[in-house]
Formats: sequence, structure tokens, C-alpha cells
Amino acid sequence: MHPFRKPLVAAAAAALSLAACGPQEPTSTPAPAAVEDSRTPAQREAERTPYELDAAFAKAGADFNVPANLLKAISYAETRFEMVQGAEEFEGMPAAYGLMALRGERLSEGARLAGVSEEAVRTQPEANIRAAAALLSAYATELNVNRAELGAWAPAAAKFSGIDNTEAQAEYVHNAVYEVMRKGVVAQTPAGDLAVSIMPSQVEAKFASPSKRSLSADYAPAIWRPSPNYNSRPAGTDVSMVVIHTCEGSYSSCWSWLVNSASGVSAHYVVNESGSEISQLVLEANRGWHVGASYDCNLNGGVMCGLQGTSVNNFSVGIEHGGFASQSSFPAGQIDASAKLTCDITKGQTIVRDSYHIVAHGRLQPATRTDPGPNWPWSSYISKVQGYCGTTGTSIIIDSNQANNDTSKGYVEVTGTSWVSSSNVGGYYGSGYYAASTAAVSEPVTFYFYLPAAATKTVDAWWTSATDRSTTAPFIVYNAAGTKLATVNVNQQINGGRWNTLGTYSFSAGWNKVQLSRWTTAGYQVIADAIQVR
Repeated sequence: MHPFRKPLVAAAAAALSLAACGPQEPTSTPAPAAVEDSRTPAQREAERTPYELDAAFAKAGADFNVPANLLKAISYAETRFEMVQGAEEFEGMPAAYGLMALRGERLSEGARLAGVSEEAVRTQPEANIRAAAALLSAYATELNVNRAELGAWAPAAAKFSGIDNTEAQAEYVHNAVYEVMRKGVVAQTPAGDLAVSIMPSQVEAKFASPSKRSLSADYAPAIWRPSPNYNSRPAGTDVSMVVIHTCEGSYSSCWSWLVNSASGVSAHYVVNESGSEISQLVLEANRGWHVGASYDCNLNGGVMCGLQGTSVNNFSVGIEHGGFASQSSFPAGQIDASAKLTCDITKGQTIVRDSYHIVAHGRLQPATRTDPGPNWPWSSYISKVQGYCGTTGTSIIIDSNQANNDTSKGYVEVTGTSWVSSSNVGGYYGSGYYAASTAAVSEPVTFYFYLPAAATKTVDAWWTSATDRSTTAPFIVYNAAGTKLATVNVNQQINGGRWNTLGTYSFSAGWNKVQLSRWTTAGYQVIADAIQVR
């Protein structure tokens, strides 16, 4: 796997020596451009080593007289070392790109200063790092930074963030960028090879500290940072939904934009990347401005159709998360903190804890939004919410995307090579589905689920509907002993985008399973999306 795209990141405070290890300060003058590389993209990909990312930071730092550790710390604070392809989440805030989350005018100016194309900055890790280094170097000159002192670079880091709010700047500098350098961090490829690291150091930012914080009235662990961007909910409205968003940027830049009256947008809460901090911006009783669409129940399994055509903001609570819809995974701490928050909201507002009432922004506004993206772990997330609220075991959902599953409770297994992962037809559960042509061969997709004791459970299936779907798609139900309990043929041309009951069965303790087979009338498609056991 490409070491620049999906590194596995872990905190290094426990894994690396705690001895201070400050960066080697570069002494060369800024270089105007990168050396031309004549290799094709395929050749560059084949010739990469896991250490090139660390080397790319070092070279950019040396060429532009910027501390390499500062570049790495900003990259970790912004993207967790991922080569993100951002999307617009808030009108007026351009999409961010690359390891350094460059966006808008800063991306253009960085490209110009580094002597690389804007397209290269968006798509090539080295060019993205160099553009950021060139930009930071220009800021250092403008701000008269003492380049030999790492702590003195804090004002340049604040300017690089694009944040105007002074409190958010302070938080970004002290609690994000310089916190990374104090604690250290290491990123590895999936094979376990080192990709990039920062050794812990005792560096302190020369920048104003964050001010004293007020606590939230609705959720005790949250910090109260009021936004002016809200209004009253319509009289008599019951809050009945939690909407999950990603900021398409860092936590500090996110909440600071949402409390800016000029932005015209808000959310009720923002959860930071590590889960160590949550900001509340709008009281749950008030109407936040986080979804730019009217409710269409056909996009949400035919649930709550009495609200059809009304603004989603009227009846929902919005939670933003520092990060990007394109990222390959979400930090465990962030998921855990968000699940605790969602549990608290659902308790206070008596919201049903399922996938119809805890919903992706992208499902409700699919024309212009995709967040929180295909790798938000929906099944395990809702299980965590239920667990924190004391309702664990009410249902098990097994998604076709393994990343969305709590594999201690359920997982998916695909047989053969004919199944294609797709999201072409809307109304899918989670982040997509598997499709395959019908044929005289089983080659099933198997949804496994674990029961600690024998129990009677109802099984539901979710699919997307279209005219090319099979009218006799065969779902086969087995207990943990391998005994076939039933074969249920369903018409997948109808009832898409919702749970459809297959039946109620007596299952044994252990790993039971539901299979969707390809073996039925030829000339159609069968769709394996998700299974619910309740």
C-alpha cells in the first residue's frame, strides 16, 4: 500500500524515548522549486520506500529553511499524515488537499512560492509538503521569526492555519501543533514500516495561551463556545435525529468558523480528532444551521415521512468531527467520545438509537455532501452508542463494508471474484454495497453474527432497488451448527433503502450466518448491503 496515503498512526509517547530530541535546524537558503522528476507516476509508485515521507519533510524543511518537525506536526494536526482529497463542508471555506490540508488562496500561493503546479500540490505528497514549507518560510520572513528557535515559529503556524479567531489560534498552536511536538508521534505503513516520526521534545510555543473556558449546560464534558448562527425550532417540534458530519478540516478551524457570524452556519457540537475535547456551539433546544436540505424520507428508509419536505435542521442535532470524509479511518478516541456524546443527546431528547435516527450528513444531502465518508464505522459506532446508553444487544448490524463492523459481534465474507463494491444506486446502508450477476453458482456474500447464548432473533436485510435487480434474490439462514433454517427469496426491485424482515428464527450460541447467494434466475443483479439481527 502507498505509504503516503493510508499510514497507521499511533501516539509515540509510550513507544519512543522521552529524551528531548529537537530538530536539526536547516541553514540553507530557500530553493525556488523542486527538481524535475522524469519518472512516470507508476515508476515513482513502484520505487517508493516507506522512508520517503520522512525524507520529503526533511528535504522541504532544509530547502526552505523551515524546521522539519514543525512541518510534520502541522501535517499530523491537520490530516494525521493522510493525503486527503477534501470536499466543501461549509460554504465560503474551500476544500483542503494533501498532507498539509492546503486550501484556496494558501494552496495557490504555496504552489507559486514552491515553483510547482496547483494540481501537483493537490495530488502529489512531495509537492504538497514543499508548498506548505514555502508558505511557512514566507510567513516567517513577514513575521520576523527567529528561525533557529522552534518555539518562535508559533505565529507562523497560527497564520498558516487560516484561523482568524484568536482563541482558536491559541488552541491550534498550543493544543494541536506544539502538543504533537511535545508528545511525539510515529506513523507506520500497514506492513509496519516506519513512514514518519517526531521524537518528543520540551518545546514551548511563544504564543498567547488559550483563555479560561466555560462548560456546556447540555453536556458537562463539553466547552461552551456560543455561536450566533442559530434560531428557535418551530413550536411543537420534537428533536428526533442526530446528524454526523466531518469538518473537512481541523477541530480548531472548524469551531472557529462556526462561531463566526459571517459563516452563516453552525453545529451543536464539534468533537476534536483525539476525542479529548468537545465544543458546544448551539444549545440542543435551539435550531442549528448544519444541513442545507429539506428532509426526504425516501433517502432514509421511509422513516419519519411525516417530516417530509421540512428542514432537517428543525428536528435534528448536528455533530461535527475534526477530520475529512476522504480519510481512511477515524481515531478510536474520537469515535468513543462522539458515541458518548450521542448517547447523552439521545437520552436527553428521547431519540431512537438506530441507523435511521443517527444519520450521515451525506445521506440527507447527497447532491452536495458525502460526509462523514465511506470509512465512518457505522455499525460499531451505533453499537457503542447503545452500549453507553445501556441498550447493548438490542440489535447487531453487519455491513458489507468490513470497516463499519464491530468484528467481535459480526463480520462479512465475500466468496469468489464476481462481487463488485459499488455505491452507484442511492439508499444504501453505511457506505455502499456488493453487487453481482445472478448465475448457476452460489458464491455467496456471508454475514456472520455472534450470539453468546441460544436466542430467538428477527433478521432484516437492507438493499438498494433498481429495475435490474433480482425478484428472487435468495437469502439463506443458518444457525451456528450449520443447520439451514430457511431460504427466503426477496424482490430487490422494490423496498430499497430500508430494512426488510426476512423472518424470525431460533439461533444457537456461537457464529450464526445469513448468506446471499447468486444462484437464482439469470439476467439480474443481487445486492448484498447489510443485515440486522434483533
